[in-house]
Amino acid sequence: MNRKTLVLPAVVGLLAPVLAACGASDGGSDGSGAIVVGTTDQFVASDDTPAPLDPAIGYEAGVWNVLRQTVQTLMHVPRGGGLPVPEAAESCTFTDTANESYRCTLRAGLEFADGGAVTAEDVKYSIDRVIRIKSTNGPVALLNNIDTIETKGDREVIFHLRTPDATFPYKLATPAAGIVQQDKYPATSPRSGFQVDGSGPYTMAPEVKNDQVVKVVFTKNPRYKGDLKVLNDKVELDLFPDATAMGKALDEKKIDMMTRTMSPEQAQQMLEKPKDDIKLTEMPGLAISYLGFDTEDPAVKNKAVRQAMAQIIDRGQIASEVYGTTAEPLYSLIPSSVTGHTNSFFNKYGEPSTAKAAAILKDAGIHTPVKFTLHYTTDHYGEATAAEFEALKKQFNDTGLFDISVEGAPWAKYRPAEVRGDYAAYGMGWFPDFPDPDNYTAPFLDKDNFLNSPYRSTAAQKTLIPESRREADRSAAAKTFKQLQDIVAEDVPVLPVWQGKQYVASREGLTGVEWAVNSSADLQLWELGRS
Repeated sequence: MNRKTLVLPAVVGLLAPVLAACGASDGGSDGSGAIVVGTTDQFVASDDTPAPLDPAIGYEAGVWNVLRQTVQTLMHVPRGGGLPVPEAAESCTFTDTANESYRCTLRAGLEFADGGAVTAEDVKYSIDRVIRIKSTNGPVALLNNIDTIETKGDREVIFHLRTPDATFPYKLATPAAGIVQQDKYPATSPRSGFQVDGSGPYTMAPEVKNDQVVKVVFTKNPRYKGDLKVLNDKVELDLFPDATAMGKALDEKKIDMMTRTMSPEQAQQMLEKPKDDIKLTEMPGLAISYLGFDTEDPAVKNKAVRQAMAQIIDRGQIASEVYGTTAEPLYSLIPSSVTGHTNSFFNKYGEPSTAKAAAILKDAGIHTPVKFTLHYTTDHYGEATAAEFEALKKQFNDTGLFDISVEGAPWAKYRPAEVRGDYAAYGMGWFPDFPDPDNYTAPFLDKDNFLNSPYRSTAAQKTLIPESRREADRSAAAKTFKQLQDIVAEDVPVLPVWQGKQYVASREGLTGVEWAVNSSADLQLWELGRS
């Protein structure tokens, strides 16, 4: 693979987790039965999202955490991070110096869980299907640089790209490129319901009540052939309405581990007062939180309004008072721990200043107070979200320059409304698809962007994003990424707020916890075992 210079030094150095507290008793399990993992992720079927677990539709961390266990990809990011390595593939490589043609050979004897053969045509069908369906909520933007897919025999797949893309192997490691069965996934429409079938390390069985998943049982797939070593026979993923209920289940020994999303209070309490039979593991986190804008909405269409908000916001107060040790201020879309980061917002706006914000609005002829509603989701990013948005409202309104109200909605309604453009301003989080600066810029600035935003930057789309992807050495693209970050700070189509840490709590006797969640918040349940 002629890509030895593709390194992410700032990220790779973060990928070794640390144990924040450790107990010493017999823990919450007798060593038998399924390992039970808790999450606050919610999977709901509705008119807006009839197929939340279809790889062509689902594009959020919780959904991908189900898909990664069940649907196999050609590549995967190995334990500890670094370059993607073959998974369903036996080998993959760029076949040209321009990084425009990428060839993969499948492992021999690959089978779906029901015994059907996995072929190169299945790979082509699966990826073509995502592009063809082109869901506004889906991950199609990750694959839209593919021009054509060619197959040779049953095992060889060649991807011809429209433009050079050194990050393409990472994209083939995401569930967007998951291999599905042609007889179970329609070519031009989503698969309804919650069942997921594939050739991955587990089969899955969802337990559904009132069109909502309450539990997913993952059972080791005996037909799995790939690069992952599965260290358990069965894992149950239990879904809880909030972190409080999940924490109670851990205390009562009903679950072995709780993951997304522990509350800041829970993490802080466990750090300050460790429990003998519960271990708190701190892991590197690459998630970010930001405000998004419908840049065509009259309330925020003038960029001076958005710039004034960037001038007012006190990120340090939000991080310290709402999230404590679990977050830190973010002054760019690219986190400080990722190659190419620059503090573009701080460089432009400096410390919070009402006087400077007032001058920005006055110079643009904006009448104050500027009035609109700031929306947030009540059930997707954790219990602290409501407190964060009350704090943001107070910061903006205390200046007298804004008259902002806040309004929350469950994710099943919130995300479709955001995509439709129902909100002038709204809060979102981003868990990276892969740990590269491209995945913090292109999803927000490129065509078919994640937010379905009307904002367009010709310089970003036509020049800078393609230019950044030509560099196999990602650090060599730092200048280009600085320009992209500076564009965001100037136009403020999104407003970064904070970047987070990750904490996982587990009962004694559970092994592999430090590897079961990676820096992108991906669950890797195959790493879990019993001591």
